[in-house]
Amino acid sequence: MSLKFRLTLMSFLQFFVWGAWLITIGTYCLSSKGWGFPQFGAIFSTLALSSLFMPAITGIIADKWINAEKLYGILHILYGIVLCYVPQVNDPDVLYYVIFGAMIFYMPTISLSNSIGYTILKSNNYDVVKVFPSIRVWGTIGFIAAMWITNFTHSNVNANQFYIGAVVAIGLGFYSFTLPKCPPQKTISKDAGLIEQLGLNAFKLFADSKMALFFIFSLFLGAALQLTNMYGDAFLYDFAKNPEYAKSFVTENSTFIMSLSQISETVFILTIPFFLKRFGIKNVMLISMLAWVLRFGFLSFGNPYGFGLILILMSNIVYGMAFDFFNISGSLFVETTTNSKIRSSAQGLFMMMTNGFGAYLGSKVSGFVIGKYFVHEGVSDWHGIWLAFAGYALVVAVLFAIFFKHKHNPDEVSNVSN
Repeated sequence: MSLKFRLTLMSFLQFFVWGAWLITIGTYCLSSKGWGFPQFGAIFSTLALSSLFMPAITGIIADKWINAEKLYGILHILYGIVLCYVPQVNDPDVLYYVIFGAMIFYMPTISLSNSIGYTILKSNNYDVVKVFPSIRVWGTIGFIAAMWITNFTHSNVNANQFYIGAVVAIGLGFYSFTLPKCPPQKTISKDAGLIEQLGLNAFKLFADSKMALFFIFSLFLGAALQLTNMYGDAFLYDFAKNPEYAKSFVTENSTFIMSLSQISETVFILTIPFFLKRFGIKNVMLISMLAWVLRFGFLSFGNPYGFGLILILMSNIVYGMAFDFFNISGSLFVETTTNSKIRSSAQGLFMMMTNGFGAYLGSKVSGFVIGKYFVHEGVSDWHGIWLAFAGYALVVAVLFAIFFKHKHNPDEVSNVSN
């Protein structure tokens, strides 16, 4: 196998083992197990909680003591073993700690896979900028493929989704041991303090009012980023309770329908250079926030037939714009406005605010709010749920447009497409 193919396979499997259950665990917990929204919100929040500290810790380990490909393999094997135990759990409080354990092992492998790819490509004289994107896109394809397998084997409503992810994860773990060696880079200074090693020195950026506002809005929007991943499949599957929709294509293939969002993601990421050059960083971020309003709003009025189905499909289409535009433009804002000495730490802080603190609050608060205000006699008011999310996103967008000041400079994004 060629080197690029081996890295492509790693990227494909990296996200396959996550896509097998990430979108459908809500259906499993809410529909199959009959647990409440607050309990599920707590379980899903472990993804964000583990993202706050594990990538930094494993980064230090890989930088100082152990080959990255070996650490990557060990983490995936442990992740797969924990996933195998999930079907044995019948208590949501216990599942919280089991999924938390799985996420402690899995979440750092995302950044490790990037690091391994960069290291191997550079050491073999490949142009990383040209080659890596075509490798990374197979990660999204792997995520979609896992969703399709989960959907068409009807594993979205049972524990088989976790077995699918577990078996492939363990296989990926052993496969990674065959990759070219990625020895510790020892780029972290021996004299560096713990705060610097963990990349927390970027918190000094909060002293700048503009950067502080950016990170605060990143947190607010981060609270919305995982909501449709949490509840989307369960929402579509819930239509089966209505005899009118029980045998519809949407209810019987809810996970396949949700996978259209990931397909949209791969398409919209190609349009980002155009939008950035035409509208600028702030406006692209604002477009993302308004796209979230549409994402939630369309779902609020959607159903499996006729115009309702069109709305669900439109929601999946705008997801790519909603998700990609803020992540990429936000990352570019950090890249163009921070000092090179703390730029890597600043990028880590951006991810921490969105996928860490923001996603954690979004998971916990949404579960509590839905359980308290939108579940009546065991029936979920999905129209009200999505409408509330749309209202939240609209408030964030309006406040962002008013208070966040950033002048468009075409030179900042002149090299985006290079």
